[in-house]
Amino acid sequence: MISKAFIQELGNGKLREEEQLIFEELNRRGIPIALYTEKRIHRRQLPLDNESLVVGDIPCILGALKQLSIPEPQPNDYPASLSEFLHRRIWRSTLGKLELELRNGKCPPTFAKPATRRKRFTGCAFYSECDLSQVYGVSRQEKLLCSEVVNWLSEYRVYVVRSSIRSVDYYAGDPGVAIDLAEVLRAIQALDKAGDSHAGYAIDFGVLASGETALVEINDGFAIGAYSINSKNYTDLILARWEELLAQRKG
Repeated sequence: MISKAFIQELGNGKLREEEQLIFEELNRRGIPIALYTEKRIHRRQLPLDNESLVVGDIPCILGALKQLSIPEPQPNDYPASLSEFLHRRIWRSTLGKLELELRNGKCPPTFAKPATRRKRFTGCAFYSECDLSQVYGVSRQEKLLCSEVVNWLSEYRVYVVRSSIRSVDYYAGDPGVAIDLAEVLRAIQALDKAGDSHAGYAIDFGVLASGETALVEINDGFAIGAYSINSKNYTDLILARWEELLAQRKG
């Protein structure tokens, strides 16, 4: 049972949009809130326990999990259980291998992003060697998740709490091109059946030029961006995932 919350501030009480949503909702629910800076959490200055909710960006949440001796969740952007929903080829590589293939002219247009949660660069498309400037300074040993470049007509984020859709938020492309929610529901059921789901997460879907509704990626709900989702549903998602993580704590 959550009895108090620690919410990340940027300084002087300034909050990002996501933290502001939760701040307002927890106030309505009467849950005491203390603000903290990233520096404080990395110095382990917060009195965290099994009744504490921690809200913030990925580095802060990972710091809180470490303090609480909770294993860091591993990214699973493209679960095997959802392979039928991808409608494009996905593979793993390294930045060094991608660089070599681009220089040899043996690489088709490729979208690539870091395979680890601590992202060293934002996912982007590579068409030629010139595009390597986007990853200047990144180790060539960096592991990548790659996919063939496709044309997305529209993209949406679907927020899920305990297998129930709470919000469907448009974020890119043509807002007049809607995703097939029946496909999204099928994907949620497939995740549940395979044991790949969480209590709170977001599953991004889009519509391809072919008209197919396809999986963009899955995002863990412990620290996730908010588009047009309201404060109640967003807070429910963050809380559900955090309580699920707290349940993994030993002692």
